[in-house]
Amino acid sequence: MADIIYTYTDEAPALATYSLFPVIKEFLSRGGIDIETMDISLAARILANFPEYLKEEQKVPNFLEILGEMTKEKTANIIKLPNISASLPQLNAAIAELQSKGYAVPNYVENPSNDKEASIKARYAKVLGSAVNPVLREGNSDRRCAAAVKAYAKEFPHKNGAWSKDIKTRVSYMNGGDFYSNEKSVIVSGDTKFKIEFEDAHGKKELLKDGIKAGRGDIISATFLSANKLDKFIEESIKDAKDSGLLYSVHLKATMMKISDPVIFGHFVKVFFKEIFEEFASELKEAGVNQNNGLKDLFTKIENLPCKAKILAKFDEIYATRADLAMVDSDKGITNLHVPSDVIIDASMPAMIRNSGKMWDKKGDARDTLAVIPDKTYATIYEATIEDLKANGALNPATIGSVSNVGLMAKKAEEYGSHDKTFIAKSNGKFIVSSDNGDNMEFKVEEGDIFRAIEAKDEAIKDWIKLAINRAKATKSPAIFWLDENRAHDANMIQIVTDELKKYDLSNLDISIAEPTKAIKRSISIIRSGKDAISVTGNVLRDYLTDLFPILELGTSAKMLSIVPLLNGGGLFETGAGGSAPKIAGQLIEENHLRWDSLGEFLAFGASLEHLANISGKKEAKILADTLDKAIQSYLKNDNSPRKNIGENDNRGSHFYLTLYWANELANSELKDKFSAMAKELSENKESIVNELNKAQGKRVEIGGYYKFDDKLVSNIMRPSKLFNEFLGK
Repeated sequence: MADIIYTYTDEAPALATYSLFPVIKEFLSRGGIDIETMDISLAARILANFPEYLKEEQKVPNFLEILGEMTKEKTANIIKLPNISASLPQLNAAIAELQSKGYAVPNYVENPSNDKEASIKARYAKVLGSAVNPVLREGNSDRRCAAAVKAYAKEFPHKNGAWSKDIKTRVSYMNGGDFYSNEKSVIVSGDTKFKIEFEDAHGKKELLKDGIKAGRGDIISATFLSANKLDKFIEESIKDAKDSGLLYSVHLKATMMKISDPVIFGHFVKVFFKEIFEEFASELKEAGVNQNNGLKDLFTKIENLPCKAKILAKFDEIYATRADLAMVDSDKGITNLHVPSDVIIDASMPAMIRNSGKMWDKKGDARDTLAVIPDKTYATIYEATIEDLKANGALNPATIGSVSNVGLMAKKAEEYGSHDKTFIAKSNGKFIVSSDNGDNMEFKVEEGDIFRAIEAKDEAIKDWIKLAINRAKATKSPAIFWLDENRAHDANMIQIVTDELKKYDLSNLDISIAEPTKAIKRSISIIRSGKDAISVTGNVLRDYLTDLFPILELGTSAKMLSIVPLLNGGGLFETGAGGSAPKIAGQLIEENHLRWDSLGEFLAFGASLEHLANISGKKEAKILADTLDKAIQSYLKNDNSPRKNIGENDNRGSHFYLTLYWANELANSELKDKFSAMAKELSENKESIVNELNKAQGKRVEIGGYYKFDDKLVSNIMRPSKLFNEFLGK
């Protein structure tokens, strides 16, 4: 096994890999360190799951499975880039592209009619949604802003939109019938197995999930969301937005929450366009329309229907009378309800908040918005943030401190591990969660209600608490556990955290437990004073806050240092954030300009090398880590990050500058014999290399596919400077 594994993923991060990886491989090889890539892109994961459909030369290893096993080893050292968490439309598009390239993978079957089709659907389920992160995250999360990045953000602050009491933007959520209000939870008393059953109104039982292993101290929680109450809430929220003159926006996570959230999204589509789904019910059914896939899919499916014109006319009627929908792309007429994966809450809410609470309407104008987040559980943190900004004004990136995060993530913790325990009620009845030792929970439901069960493992919880204490000791910053005593799951978590904290010496540490709205207001108050705070949260808030605060502090979450100390001693180093990856990839195709910022990758490499030095004692790894840190400081100080416009520095240019600074640092280190010649050539030919890189921009390029690139085409596009390629080998 190589010393370090670098994951090849999708879209903009994958394009950037063609430029950055050759640099990293060359530098590390000169230090006697071996690094290799493993392909966990959406295309590769599809191919790996259907080997019997492929020719011998088309087969690929199941690298995700291999990496999953690797995370359990003490020597694991994995750098993980953002990947596509595939929605159903994305999965179908990737399948179609692979088929067009001669890969005979089967079509996804939404409604299987036989065992073979059911098997195909089950195998594709392993690829849908956030299929990668739960496999690799065999540890809890330590995510923070590196000192050099924070210093840069203060010296060159980005702009946060202004806030005042006059802004009408607000958050709307359910006050009953949601996951928050229906939750029940138990702390497991001893080793046991749970099962989930559904019992219909006639007493007939169906086993949905069996053999859920649980041990002493684990938390098992379950809940459901009422479909009828959701529909009523949606109706009321649409009227509220219309009456208040606000844009209507829906914020879900249909990628990660791949079972529940597409269904919730479908409810919004069906209620907002109720007249269409009622008047043309049989035609839409015949065309195979599924509201969960959004309007884009609907418009594609009705293309050849005789009643297409009538349906489109009805859409125009609805648009004219309902609240205005927030737009994803005003120029192209793409609304918030077009594609379930277009508006993802952890990216969309911070972007809206940074933009003075505004989103874009159909004319391209920025307007105050009703942000609809149906489940109350985490919606309130955004509500509290907006309240604070209205009262106290926008955060100033030049003066504020940082909110870092310690997140409970290991062992598929909480909602982000619930996919295999999420079910839609087929009829009226009840869901029953029961165990061998008598820990039982029952939920009376109606047809269409969405049920889910979640777990948090004792080992993971205790490791999370320990990590939080270690970070509090290392930073001397206040650490706040964000837990809500009025939520069943959190009430049990508070009990465990309180008991566990008693085992530690907490003298001179500021460690507290606070309900999330109080925790976020306190955290904002702390950073307004220029100090730092540590948010200690569950898995979902880990995800949300590590976008929200970095976007307000740094302008992006891609610049965070993200370390996952694996439970068995290895290290997983996550880079950046993939929310903007599709748009950035699109710009490369149109203009041959890639504005992806690889700073997240640079930081992850530094942490990975540091970890390697610590566990292996390799002196070269330590030298490479220290010099890379200095190179990153120069890169930031000289403002060499990619720019948005053609002819300016882009991702490829940023890689050149990092290479130049790193080679110069190494030319003055114990490894100078191996880097002096390279440093000299790069320095002397800097202007010519930058010229070659920038000259390549400005025209459309072909990359040979969106989900599976043509290696040769993309390598040539991403490495256009002959001089740079030549001197890299010096």
